[in-house]
Amino acid sequence: MRKDSPVYMGPRLRRLRRDLGLTQADMAADLDISASYVALLERNQRPLTADMLLRLARTYKLDMAEVAGDGGAEQTARLHAVLKDPMFADLDLPTLATGDVAVNYPGITEALLRLYTSYREEHLALADRAVGQDAPEEVPDPVAESRRFLAARRNSFPLLDDAAEKLAAEAEAEGGLTAWLRVKHNLRVRRLPSDVMAGSLRRYDRHRDAVLLDDTLDTASSQFQLALQIAYLEMRKSFDAILKDGQFAGESGRRLARRALASYGAAAILMPYSAFAKAVETRRYDVEALARQFGTSFEQTAHRLTTLQKPGQERVPFFFLRVDPAGNASKRLDGAGFPFARHGGSCPLWSVHRVFETPREVVTQWLELPDGQRFFSIARTVTAGGGGWGAPRVERAIALCCAAEHAHRLVYTQDQPTPDPTPIGVTCRLCHRPQCLARSAPPIGRDMLPDDYRRTRAPFGFADG
Repeated sequence: MRKDSPVYMGPRLRRLRRDLGLTQADMAADLDISASYVALLERNQRPLTADMLLRLARTYKLDMAEVAGDGGAEQTARLHAVLKDPMFADLDLPTLATGDVAVNYPGITEALLRLYTSYREEHLALADRAVGQDAPEEVPDPVAESRRFLAARRNSFPLLDDAAEKLAAEAEAEGGLTAWLRVKHNLRVRRLPSDVMAGSLRRYDRHRDAVLLDDTLDTASSQFQLALQIAYLEMRKSFDAILKDGQFAGESGRRLARRALASYGAAAILMPYSAFAKAVETRRYDVEALARQFGTSFEQTAHRLTTLQKPGQERVPFFFLRVDPAGNASKRLDGAGFPFARHGGSCPLWSVHRVFETPREVVTQWLELPDGQRFFSIARTVTAGGGGWGAPRVERAIALCCAAEHAHRLVYTQDQPTPDPTPIGVTCRLCHRPQCLARSAPPIGRDMLPDDYRRTRAPFGFADG
């Protein structure tokens, strides 16, 4: 806590008093001060001194950090991030005023943040409906629900990041995740053949106090599975608290979102926020170098890069896409609100669909959407499965994409000229570039021309307007 500025935390003190079931007179008697002084403190008409903080901690047996908090810094940062939304661009929102609201009215701030998150979810759901889905609207789509849940929060969950940093520090002190599980939960880690695991990569055996792992997993995958089990053991309440405000039509969507949160927590244990955020700047977002440093896979590391939006400690915002050779998108993670976060991956001009020709090679590309927005993309293939002769393997391609304005911070653009961007579309149904030779479907809202007398080079000809 800074010693050179007074600390006001009236709303927090009032909330603490109410949580303890005390009147102002009761608290005054406990702290040996007057009831009027308690009232002044709660109205922020008097600063909370260090002596008073100590009295509160000793009297009510509280952690000093719990009492002092962060002075509203996290709430202020979250509110600032929300107010950057273009919908507020025409409002005069002074930084100091925003900070005052967050510090002095935490309840109202939290209400505004929840409303904004709810608005984002509805906005994304409306966008999904607008592009037209084959399934009837009344049939819930759990995958779409889970993706909307993550995208509305920009795939950033500071509550999990904070919990994971503590767990990572504990595990390091014990000598690793395996030792931590043994000390904290009396669990052994055993590696067993695939036929014994019967199709499972990881299994929590409560009866034998063991975590069982398939012995064909490589080191990065094994560590991730251990971190995932720790996340399920230690972060259940955090998962429930985060999911409470989600909008799900069915249980499957909620379960998929919960699984995504568990994976987030596991990645945060292996790549703690503070250390990882520092490393990405040092290594200029070099995914392979970061993977070596933290002992993680290329995909795990790229996945983690999409989560670095903790208020006040933001890094470059990325969108992540994983596709198979047929073009099916099996994972989308949006830490930046990009327009193709839900419907992208189908434009064949994007290099993510061509990197199967150059396995394990990082391919860079500048992109431009029809509305003029420009992005920078890196793509590479990754392999899942394997681990033994004849074991099935799956080849996929992943892409990380950031807005062009951030590209100079990445090692991949260092000392490289900026070429003309490749024009791509979000998806053929939403792309209105009439001359695209790679088009697979006409765009919504354009009338097709008959080809009785003329056939265009492009697959479809369209009427003007």
